[in-house]
This record gives sequence, C-alpha cells and structure tokens, in this order.
Amino acid sequence: MEVTCLLLLALIPFHCRGQGVYAPAQAQIVHAGQACVVKEDNISERVYTIREGDTLMLQCLVTGHPRPQVRWTKTAGSASDKFQETSVFNETLRIERIARTQGGRYYCKAENGVGVPAIKSIRVDVQYLDEPMLTVHQTVSDVRGNFYQEKTVFLRCTVNSNPPARFIWKRGSDTLSHSQDNGVDIYEPLYTQGETKVLKLKNLRPQDYASYTCQVSVRNVCGIPDKAITFRLTNTTAPPALKLSVNETLVVNPGENVTVQCLLTGGDPLPQLQWSHGPGPLPLGALAQGGTLSIPSVQARDSGYYNCTATNNVGNPAKKTVNLLVRSMKNATFQITPDVIKESENIQLGQDLKLSCHVDAVPQEKVTYQWFKNGKPARMSKRLLVTRNDPELPAVTSSLELIDLHFSDYGTYLCMASFPGAPVPDLSVEVNISSETVPPTISVPKGRAVVTVREGSPAELQCEVRGKPRPPVLWSRVDKEAALLPSGLPLEETPDGKLRLERVSRDMSGTYRCQTARYNGFNVRPREAQVQLNVQFPPEVEPSSQDVRQALGRPVLLRCSLLRGSPQRIASAVWRFKGQLLPPPPVVPAAAEAPDHAELRLDAVTRDSSGSYECSVSNDVGSAACLFQVSAKAYSPEFYFDTPNPTRSHKLSKNYSYVLQWTQREPDAVDPVLNYRLSIRQLNQHNAVVKAIPVRRVEKGQLLEYILTDLRVPHSYEVRLTPYTTFGAGDMASRIIHYTEPINSPNLSDNTCHFEDEKICGYTQDLTDNFDWTRQNALTQNPKRSPNTGPPTDISGTPEGYYMFIETSRPRELGDRARLVSPLYNASAKFYCVSFFYHMYGKHIGSLNLLVRSRNKGALDTHAWSLSGNKGNVWQQAHVPISPSGPFQIIFEGVRGPGYLGDIAIDDVTLKKGECPRKQTDPNKGARREGVVVMPGSGAPCQSSPQLWGPMAIFLLALQR
Repeated sequence: MEVTCLLLLALIPFHCRGQGVYAPAQAQIVHAGQACVVKEDNISERVYTIREGDTLMLQCLVTGHPRPQVRWTKTAGSASDKFQETSVFNETLRIERIARTQGGRYYCKAENGVGVPAIKSIRVDVQYLDEPMLTVHQTVSDVRGNFYQEKTVFLRCTVNSNPPARFIWKRGSDTLSHSQDNGVDIYEPLYTQGETKVLKLKNLRPQDYASYTCQVSVRNVCGIPDKAITFRLTNTTAPPALKLSVNETLVVNPGENVTVQCLLTGGDPLPQLQWSHGPGPLPLGALAQGGTLSIPSVQARDSGYYNCTATNNVGNPAKKTVNLLVRSMKNATFQITPDVIKESENIQLGQDLKLSCHVDAVPQEKVTYQWFKNGKPARMSKRLLVTRNDPELPAVTSSLELIDLHFSDYGTYLCMASFPGAPVPDLSVEVNISSETVPPTISVPKGRAVVTVREGSPAELQCEVRGKPRPPVLWSRVDKEAALLPSGLPLEETPDGKLRLERVSRDMSGTYRCQTARYNGFNVRPREAQVQLNVQFPPEVEPSSQDVRQALGRPVLLRCSLLRGSPQRIASAVWRFKGQLLPPPPVVPAAAEAPDHAELRLDAVTRDSSGSYECSVSNDVGSAACLFQVSAKAYSPEFYFDTPNPTRSHKLSKNYSYVLQWTQREPDAVDPVLNYRLSIRQLNQHNAVVKAIPVRRVEKGQLLEYILTDLRVPHSYEVRLTPYTTFGAGDMASRIIHYTEPINSPNLSDNTCHFEDEKICGYTQDLTDNFDWTRQNALTQNPKRSPNTGPPTDISGTPEGYYMFIETSRPRELGDRARLVSPLYNASAKFYCVSFFYHMYGKHIGSLNLLVRSRNKGALDTHAWSLSGNKGNVWQQAHVPISPSGPFQIIFEGVRGPGYLGDIAIDDVTLKKGECPRKQTDPNKGARREGVVVMPGSGAPCQSSPQLWGPMAIFLLALQR
C-alpha cells in the first residue's frame, strides 16, 4: 500500500508537444568487456584492440523515434568467419573467446523507418602471439654433409602474431646484432609465410657451436608475454635421413597383416617420426609406434599412400612413401562393338565384331584375362584375335576380335579375370552372340511420360529397354543446369530401367532423362527418352496473418492471395468469422477460370463485425489459410526513449520522478483517442495505481508527456498505457522504468551522481590499482566494521542513501591505492568545476586525490586536488576547477594510511561547466555541509559559503523543465 499512497500524488497534468517528434535513427558504438585499448586510429575510425580468447562486447547506443532496431554485420575479416553470413539483431554484440579470424570491421545499423538508417562502424583488432618455430638450414652446396667448420648455417625463426613481432637473437645469454660480430648476419627473407628473421652464421667457427635462442615479443600488448625457443648447434647437427624396410610399392593379399618399418639413418637432434595416410586418416585398428606401422587383417579399402615423415627442425623433413596395394577385383563389364569401319550398329555375318571385357582391379596391371567359347578356351586364329590394351578403351581391358563373322562364330563367350597365385576370387562376365543379338531401343511406357504425385509420396519413373543383351539404364536431370538427382549423384544406374524416389518434394519437379549405358551392352550411340515429374503441393498464401484496423462504420476489403502451389489455381475458398462458416462471396466473372485470390468485403466495421476472419484456400491437394484480425481498436502507444534526462532524483526525500513521453501509432487509422489508461506498479508487488489521462485530438507524431512523481529510490516500476476510443480499449504498451543516476552522458554540463544506482553513474574500478572502492549505505555496511572511522550515513543522513568508500582493514597495506574512474566526457567548455563531498574520519586516514585523465593524445593523468589526514566525523564539500584540453575522465584515488582506522568516503559528485564558486569557508567548523575550494597547486583548503538545502531545492528541481 506504500506505493499506492505515494503514486496518488502523481496527478501532475500531462503536456502535449507539436508534430515532428518522429526522428530518424542515430547510433553510437561504445565498448565494454575486455578491451585492451580503444584508440582513434585517425579522425574517422575507432579501433578496438582485444586479446585472442577474450570476450568481445560492443554496444550500439541508439536514439530516434520510434525506437530503432539494431542489426550488427561484419566485413574485412576472414572469409571463413561465419559471422559474415549472418546478422545479429541486438543492441549488444557479444562474442565469447574471440578468434583471430574474427577481427575486422563491425557495423551497427540502426533503422526505424524514418529517414535513412544510421550506420556506425568500429574496427576490431585481435592481438595474439603464437609459439615461434626455429629451423636450421645449410647452404645448398653443403646439404650433403654434416655441420662442421667452414660451412654456412641459417637459423630461421618464424612466428604468427598481431601486431608484428620483434625478434631478438641470443647466443647463450648474449644478444646478437650485425655490428658486434662479422660472422653474423640477421635479416628478413622475402616471400615467407608469417614473420621470419634469419640468423646467418658465415663459415662456422668454434664459438658458433652454442645454444641459440629466438625471442619474440609484441611489446606486452594486451598483456601478451614474450615467447622464446632455443636450439643447440653442435658439430654433429644434421638433417634427418630415412630408409624403408619394404619396397616403395607393396602389394598384399586381403586379410594379411602388414608391417612397415621406417628406419632412421641420420639426424641430430634425434628426429621425430610420424605416419600419415592419404587420403584420409590411418585405417581403423592401425598402430603407429615410432617408425613401425602395423595394419592387421588389411582390406581393399586400406589401399593408398602411407607417408613416414621425420623432423628435427634441421634442414627439410625427410619423407618416405609406401604405396600399399591390396589385391581386389570388382565390377566386371563388357561391351559389343559392331564393325566400326562400316559404321554399322547391328551384328552382321561377313563383318567384323569386337567383344571387350574389363574389371576394376588393384593392382590393375596384374590382372589376366581368359576367353572361353561355349565353355571351352577360345583358340587364337587369323580370324580370332585377343588384345590387351585398346587405346579406345579403359586401361588393361581385354578385347576379343572376330574378323569376317561366320555363322559358326555364334555362341556364348565368357571372359574370366583373375590374379594368378593370389587368393582373390575370379570374376567373369558372359556374352551371347547370335542372330538375335540386336542393339537396344528405349521408350517410355504408354501413360508414363508424365508422372504426377503429391508431395511426400513415393514416385517411380520408368523407361523400357529392348534389345539383346539388355543394358542397364542411366538416369539424369535435364531441366536444371548441374542439377543432381535426389540421391545426390549426377547419374544413377538402374538395372531394370526404373528410378524410384522416396518422399518426393516440390524441388524434384522437372524433366528426367533415361539413356542406355555404354557398358554391358552395345558400343553404339546411346538411346534416350524423357519423363516429366510433376509434384503437387498445397497452396502457399499471403497474408498468413494480418491485423486490419479501421474506424467504426467504414468498409474493409479482405484479400487472400495464392503465392504458389501445384496446381497453381484456387479450387475453393471458404470464409469463416470467429469459427462460423460465412456464405460464399459473389464470384467475379473475370477470375472464374483460374482465380489466384479470394476476397471478402465488409460494408462497415462494427463491434459485432470485429473479430477474427479466416479464409481457407484449397487447390485439390491441400489447403492454407489467411488470418485477418479486424477491429476498430487503437494501435498501441510508442514510448519515447530519447527523453533528455527523464529521471529527476530528490536526494533528501529519497524519491525520484520520471518524465514519461510517448506518441500514438497511426492515430488516424481508427476513431480518435479519447483518453489513456495509465497503470503503474512497483516490481515485485501486486498493487497498481490506475489513472485515466484525458486527451484532445491526437495527431501523428504528437509528443504526449506525463510526469510520474514520488517513485521510491532505487525501485523499478512497470508502466502500462492503454488508449481508449469510442470502440473501447486499444492495444496496451508497457515498459519498465529503472532509477538511473543522471551522470551518463559524455556531454553533461551540470549533473550530480549520488551513487544510488548499482551502475554508479558509469564509473568503473581501475584495473591497475591495488583494491576497489565499495558502494554501501547504513543498511548494508558491515556491523563489525572498525569503530571511529568512516561515515555513519551518506550526505542525506538517511539509512537508505548510498556512498562510495575505501575499506582499509586487512589485507590492505600502507600506500595501497584504490581508483574510481568516471566515464569519458567530451570537452565542450574551457573550464569545468568538479564538486563533491568527502568524509575523512579516523586516526590513520591516508590521502584522497582527484586526478584528471586527458584522452587527447593517449592517456595522461594529472593531479588536480589532494587532501590528507583526519578531517573529523563530518561530510565536507570540495570544489576543484579543471580545464581539460580534450576528452577527459576524472579519477578519485584513495590511498591507505598507516593503519586500519583510515576509511575515506565520497558522495554527490557534480561535474559543472564554468568556474568554481569563489566564496570560501573553513572546513574545520564541523557543519554537516561546508564548502571547500582548492585552486590547483594550493596545499590548503579555502572557505566557501554554505549552500541552501531544503524544501525549496526540491521544489526548484521539480520546476526545472
């Protein structure tokens, strides 16, 4: 009930402003998260530097009305970066564990339909430093020998980094350079991947046999430490050398156990050995231990190249390759070639004939073929020739040629392929040659040239092949360029001429080609035919859902259009209102043949005719529905988020007021808005205050305003706003109101931070200090805190009021510093005055310093004010003049004194344009609010006149607008 009583005071009349409130989107990118630094690369570009693996967080702060929608995109990065292909629709962009490929330019696009979209960008630079790699090489003329005196040696150090790395070469602990040793050159080679520095040792000397270290550094950017790698050069240093225990081509039978040894014959330091397989990984069950590779029960699929590689970072890696061939045979095929010279496609007596036989084998060249006629070996003669390699056929193909075909040559011919002496089963293929052996023909069965099925059903495409022998059929698509069959292959072979499709989809519609295969048939021009597949699917309509608003008494036309479907026509259209069937509307004669839409006209919108309308459209395969919600309800209000300083705080009363502003969306679409129903409820409570706000005629773009008062700090509230017309309640809009401190703008001229909000006005803890400032009030402070130090309450004297303080108990030590850093402000004036209250009470009080950090050229901190020692159990005020030359921040630095009784507190920080007040007062009078003005360079505080606080100040705050 407390909130109810408080909010009953919120009866301040609302105000209306003229048109023109609709504003185009404006955007600004700010950073959060773990940036190493944000700098201005030039006038127009900001660069955000982050360490690889950290979290990238960018925020797009937008203004404009209606509230803009934000979309993040990225360019200028790696082509493999998936973020380029998508968009993030959120004001905050967050990337966990950012990778180097995700660096580049990020764009924030804000648009709200008014004017042109606002686009801002920031370049993200990802910093990293990999482990360096060091390799050792001889001159080309020396590669056959070991490393000994009078040889030239190159130590090559390579690393990937951003920014470019700095290289330091050391011999032992001594740093090497050009100038100090004539036997040493250090240079950067051309055409290398990554960053590379070469240390050249010219004509090795005894002192050159030593340990060499390549140290790489990115100068501690983003806290990345230096990295190093060391190599010891001796007179036995040598590149790796290998030999194999087997021949480079190894032919084995399936099922055998294979063992291959890769033997080191040289290399210092001792090389590392590694086995690999191409293509793909090592076979399942294979075991590689050092230089020994074992493959148990080898199979045909294990065939391939096996590589043994030895590396020791000296010279080039040594590599030996074994081509493992596992004997196998599969896929026996034949083809019949009639007399090519006479260009005949039929087998005729007196002409030549060639039968060809081929199997896919490993190793292909070891296959032997035998020909049989009618079960007996075929005998060679002048008219019967057997050849092995025909240039017109695949390699290792056996051909049997019959010259001047006789009647006695008719019969059954069998071709048998085998591996002599190997336990691999023979493969054979049989061909019958007779007067009935005729080339193929292909056709589509009657009534099967066009196949029509429904989406999701199976389909079967069929082509009939005649001829002897009967060849298989190859299927492909012809209506789409480079289109694949549903199986994912460009060609699919079917032995019976039928292509079977499971669960067809609409994209399978089109023309399919069937043609005779060349092998297992006649070697003649392929025969082909075509089949059309039509896939029927239900209609797709628009709009799927539409909100239709109209003033009472005005007509409305509802239209449901067919976008696509098969068949592409509306067979029937049924309208329903609130689920009840409506009589069919009259048919338009012009659209009677092939209608592509359905319409329903309402003569007038009334309360009775308002509601949901559904149009169900069918095309004989299925149906789809358009949904319409017809009403005379007013659209929802659109809250205005760009209100300048919408929160007004009243420190003494612990209350705040909020300026609620909004526009009415499309007010002319329906009857005029008569009033608004305002409901406000404190979060986590059920009771709400409800009030009617009467209005005159509301125009589009007109800004409406209502001031909510007596809201309790720091509670949040839910506000609901509903427009009412003669029709009744319209659409409600809601928003959550949070209490925020007023210092949150880079261009503030005069605002006070009370530290009542957890965001503490945008202040942040410095990451380079020893400990942090703490936010607390009298209710949250430690009951066991040290006595006789620190303030009992904040400057307002209420237990709920917050302030910032430093806790100097253990583990704090003498001289430890805590720094509180303000947001970055743009310098729009020559002089500023920083005013704040401080509390320095305790026997061991250290120092309180105010610093100004200039961001004009880098970060430069200068002392503006300092005070030390016990100042009594009172709050006192200081006014510090500053004159920044560019963008700046202010820093409150608390320094721990000699003991634990040294807590320091601050409250009510104000940044104000102009000079500080000149009147001064003695800070030691003990008044609860006293003023202190300290000029730069002055060691003693000066006096200032006390300020007036009380009900008049609260009244003036309320009248500021």
